[in-house]
Amino acid sequence: MQTAKLLARVAMLRRVPIARLYAVAEVAILAREHYNKLGPDDRRRFLQLMRRGRGRPSKLTTSERAELAMLVLKADPRQFARLAAQRLSPVPVPDRLLRRKR
Repeated sequence: MQTAKLLARVAMLRRVPIARLYAVAEVAILAREHYNKLGPDDRRRFLQLMRRGRGRPSKLTTSERAELAMLVLKADPRQFARLAAQRLSPVPVPDRLLRRKR
């Protein structure tokens, strides 16, 4: 009986990386959907600013930082976070957490 429990645990551990891969794929698909909310010119400019900044806001001018912030807001990051939490949560997320604050 002990052997059966051990084998069940080992089999469960093998599935964990697949679950992680699935979660990453879900978030990637969701991120692409939100990225595609931007028009072609906005997407191009977003990528230019990201490349120029290399992940460091200090490498961008003040106006470029403001422009990047506006582009990010167009992609609706709050909704992205809500949907990601809703899709990845093993339990239902309460509606009060999913509602948009005004």
